[in-house]
Amino acid sequence: MTHLGTGQRWGVAAATILTLTALAGCGMIGGDDAGDTPAAGAGKSVAATPDDDPSVAASAEAPPAAAAVDACALVTRQEAEKLAGTRLEDPLEKPTDRDTCTYTGPVTGPTAQVEVYVGDGAKKFLDIDRELGHKMTPISGVGDEAYAEDGTVFVSKGGVWACVRLVRSEDPALYRAGLEAVARTAAGRL
Repeated sequence: MTHLGTGQRWGVAAATILTLTALAGCGMIGGDDAGDTPAAGAGKSVAATPDDDPSVAASAEAPPAAAAVDACALVTRQEAEKLAGTRLEDPLEKPTDRDTCTYTGPVTGPTAQVEVYVGDGAKKFLDIDRELGHKMTPISGVGDEAYAEDGTVFVSKGGVWACVRLVRSEDPALYRAGLEAVARTAAGRL
Protein backbone atom coordinates (compact mmCIF):
# COMPACT_ATOMS: atom_id res chain seq x y z
CA MET A 1 0.00 0.00 0.00
CA THR A 2 1.33 3.37 -1.00
CA HIS A 3 0.90 6.21 1.44
CA LEU A 4 0.44 9.75 0.16
CA GLY A 5 2.32 12.58 1.77
CA THR A 6 0.50 15.67 3.06
CA GLY A 7 1.30 17.70 -0.09
CA GLN A 8 0.07 14.90 -2.35
CA ARG A 9 -3.18 14.57 -0.37
CA TRP A 10 -3.82 18.30 -0.83
CA GLY A 11 -3.16 17.98 -4.54
CA VAL A 12 -5.63 15.09 -4.91
CA ALA A 13 -8.22 17.00 -2.85
CA ALA A 14 -7.81 20.13 -4.98
CA ALA A 15 -8.10 18.13 -8.22
CA THR A 16 -11.26 16.45 -6.93
CA ILE A 17 -12.83 19.78 -5.98
CA LEU A 18 -11.99 21.30 -9.36
CA THR A 19 -13.46 18.31 -11.19
CA LEU A 20 -16.67 18.41 -9.16
CA THR A 21 -16.98 22.18 -9.69
CA ALA A 22 -16.51 21.79 -13.44
CA LEU A 23 -19.08 18.99 -13.62
CA ALA A 24 -21.59 21.03 -11.61
CA GLY A 25 -21.05 24.02 -13.92
CA CYS A 26 -21.78 21.84 -16.96
CA GLY A 27 -24.99 20.53 -15.42
CA MET A 28 -23.64 17.00 -15.20
CA ILE A 29 -24.25 16.80 -11.46
CA GLY A 30 -26.77 18.53 -9.28
CA GLY A 31 -29.81 17.75 -11.46
CA ASP A 32 -33.36 17.31 -10.20
CA ASP A 33 -32.90 13.58 -9.58
CA ALA A 34 -29.93 11.74 -8.24
CA GLY A 35 -29.48 10.37 -11.77
CA ASP A 36 -28.58 11.98 -15.04
CA THR A 37 -31.12 14.82 -15.42
CA PRO A 38 -29.33 18.12 -15.99
CA ALA A 39 -30.07 21.11 -13.81
CA ALA A 40 -33.15 23.13 -14.80
CA GLY A 41 -32.37 25.46 -17.66
CA ALA A 42 -28.99 23.83 -18.42
CA GLY A 43 -28.21 23.99 -22.11
CA LYS A 44 -30.91 26.60 -22.80
CA SER A 45 -30.20 30.16 -23.83
CA VAL A 46 -32.31 32.49 -21.74
CA ALA A 47 -32.38 36.21 -22.54
CA ALA A 48 -32.80 38.61 -19.65
CA THR A 49 -36.01 40.57 -19.64
CA PRO A 50 -36.86 43.92 -18.05
CA ASP A 51 -38.72 41.98 -15.34
CA ASP A 52 -35.56 40.04 -14.49
CA ASP A 53 -33.12 42.95 -14.72
CA PRO A 54 -34.19 46.64 -14.84
CA SER A 55 -30.92 47.58 -16.57
CA VAL A 56 -32.06 45.57 -19.62
CA ALA A 57 -34.99 47.95 -20.09
CA ALA A 58 -32.69 50.96 -19.74
CA SER A 59 -30.22 49.67 -22.29
CA ALA A 60 -32.96 48.70 -24.73
CA GLU A 61 -34.39 52.22 -24.58
CA ALA A 62 -31.05 54.06 -24.65
CA PRO A 63 -30.58 56.29 -27.69
CA PRO A 64 -27.85 55.34 -30.13
CA ALA A 65 -24.44 56.83 -29.41
CA ALA A 66 -23.71 60.06 -31.21
CA ALA A 67 -21.34 59.76 -34.12
CA ALA A 68 -17.83 60.86 -33.29
CA VAL A 69 -17.09 64.43 -34.35
CA ASP A 70 -13.62 65.31 -35.61
CA ALA A 71 -12.46 68.40 -33.72
CA CYS A 72 -10.35 69.56 -36.69
CA ALA A 73 -13.47 69.48 -38.88
CA LEU A 74 -15.31 71.82 -36.48
CA VAL A 75 -12.75 74.59 -36.99
CA THR A 76 -10.48 74.44 -40.04
CA ARG A 77 -6.95 75.80 -40.06
CA GLN A 78 -8.05 78.74 -42.24
CA GLU A 79 -10.84 79.59 -39.76
CA ALA A 80 -8.40 79.29 -36.86
CA GLU A 81 -5.96 81.62 -38.66
CA LYS A 82 -8.71 84.18 -39.22
CA LEU A 83 -9.61 84.00 -35.52
CA ALA A 84 -5.99 84.28 -34.34
CA GLY A 85 -5.09 86.93 -36.89
CA THR A 86 -1.90 85.13 -37.88
CA ARG A 87 -0.60 82.13 -39.78
CA LEU A 88 -0.89 78.81 -37.91
CA GLU A 89 0.66 75.40 -38.42
CA ASP A 90 -1.31 72.29 -39.38
CA PRO A 91 -2.35 70.28 -36.32
CA LEU A 92 -0.41 67.17 -35.42
CA GLU A 93 -2.21 64.07 -36.66
CA LYS A 94 -3.70 62.00 -33.86
CA PRO A 95 -5.62 59.20 -35.59
CA THR A 96 -6.86 57.68 -32.33
CA ASP A 97 -7.85 60.93 -30.65
CA ARG A 98 -9.92 63.21 -32.85
CA ASP A 99 -11.73 64.90 -29.96
CA THR A 100 -8.99 67.53 -29.75
CA CYS A 101 -7.29 69.66 -32.36
CA THR A 102 -4.58 72.25 -31.76
CA TYR A 103 -3.29 74.80 -34.27
CA THR A 104 -0.09 76.50 -33.09
CA GLY A 105 1.64 79.60 -34.31
CA PRO A 106 5.01 79.37 -36.04
CA VAL A 107 8.08 79.24 -33.80
CA THR A 108 9.13 82.61 -35.19
CA GLY A 109 5.99 84.17 -33.70
CA PRO A 110 3.69 85.74 -32.92
CA THR A 111 2.47 83.71 -29.96
CA ALA A 112 -0.82 82.15 -31.02
CA GLN A 113 -2.70 78.92 -30.50
CA VAL A 114 -6.25 77.76 -31.25
CA GLU A 115 -7.47 74.68 -29.39
CA VAL A 116 -10.65 72.80 -30.28
CA TYR A 117 -12.22 70.20 -28.00
CA VAL A 118 -15.34 68.14 -28.65
CA GLY A 119 -17.26 65.68 -26.49
CA ASP A 120 -16.79 64.93 -22.81
CA GLY A 121 -13.53 66.90 -22.61
CA ALA A 122 -15.24 70.08 -23.79
CA LYS A 123 -18.03 69.65 -21.23
CA LYS A 124 -15.50 68.96 -18.47
CA PHE A 125 -13.57 72.12 -19.47
CA LEU A 126 -16.80 74.14 -19.06
CA ASP A 127 -17.64 72.49 -15.73
CA ILE A 128 -14.17 73.20 -14.31
CA ASP A 129 -14.26 76.84 -15.41
CA ARG A 130 -17.67 77.24 -13.77
CA GLU A 131 -16.37 75.66 -10.55
CA LEU A 132 -13.47 78.11 -10.62
CA GLY A 133 -15.95 80.98 -10.86
CA HIS A 134 -15.12 82.14 -14.38
CA LYS A 135 -17.60 84.65 -15.71
CA MET A 136 -19.71 82.96 -18.40
CA THR A 137 -21.75 85.06 -20.80
CA PRO A 138 -24.51 83.26 -22.74
CA ILE A 139 -24.31 83.54 -26.53
CA SER A 140 -27.81 83.71 -27.97
CA GLY A 141 -28.85 81.88 -31.11
CA VAL A 142 -25.91 79.45 -31.12
CA GLY A 143 -26.61 75.74 -30.83
CA ASP A 144 -28.78 74.51 -27.99
CA GLU A 145 -26.59 76.28 -25.44
CA ALA A 146 -23.50 78.49 -25.80
CA TYR A 147 -21.27 80.52 -23.48
CA ALA A 148 -18.25 82.77 -23.80
CA GLU A 149 -15.53 83.70 -21.37
CA ASP A 150 -12.22 85.47 -21.92
CA GLY A 151 -10.49 83.63 -24.74
CA THR A 152 -12.90 80.66 -24.89
CA VAL A 153 -16.33 79.72 -26.20
CA PHE A 154 -18.44 76.65 -25.39
CA VAL A 155 -21.31 75.38 -27.50
CA SER A 156 -23.67 72.42 -27.23
CA LYS A 157 -25.87 70.97 -29.94
CA GLY A 158 -27.74 67.69 -29.80
CA GLY A 159 -26.10 66.83 -26.49
CA VAL A 160 -22.55 67.18 -27.88
CA TRP A 161 -20.32 69.89 -26.42
CA ALA A 162 -17.52 71.70 -28.23
CA CYS A 163 -15.05 74.27 -26.96
CA VAL A 164 -12.73 76.64 -28.83
CA ARG A 165 -9.93 78.36 -26.94
CA LEU A 166 -7.71 81.09 -28.32
CA VAL A 167 -4.33 81.86 -26.79
CA ARG A 168 -2.89 85.26 -27.71
CA SER A 169 -0.87 87.76 -25.71
CA GLU A 170 -3.29 90.64 -26.43
CA ASP A 171 -6.46 91.59 -24.56
CA PRO A 172 -9.04 88.76 -24.97
CA ALA A 173 -11.77 91.35 -25.61
CA LEU A 174 -10.17 92.00 -29.02
CA TYR A 175 -11.06 88.46 -30.09
CA ARG A 176 -14.54 88.15 -28.55
CA ALA A 177 -16.49 88.71 -31.82
CA GLY A 178 -14.23 86.28 -33.68
CA LEU A 179 -14.71 83.60 -31.02
CA GLU A 180 -18.49 83.99 -31.18
CA ALA A 181 -18.36 83.64 -34.98
CA VAL A 182 -16.31 80.46 -34.63
CA ALA A 183 -18.83 79.16 -32.06
CA ARG A 184 -21.63 79.68 -34.62
CA THR A 185 -19.64 77.85 -37.29
CA ALA A 186 -18.78 74.95 -34.96
CA ALA A 187 -22.40 74.63 -33.81
CA GLY A 188 -23.50 74.36 -37.43
CA ARG A 189 -21.12 71.41 -37.88
CA LEU A 190 -22.07 69.52 -34.73
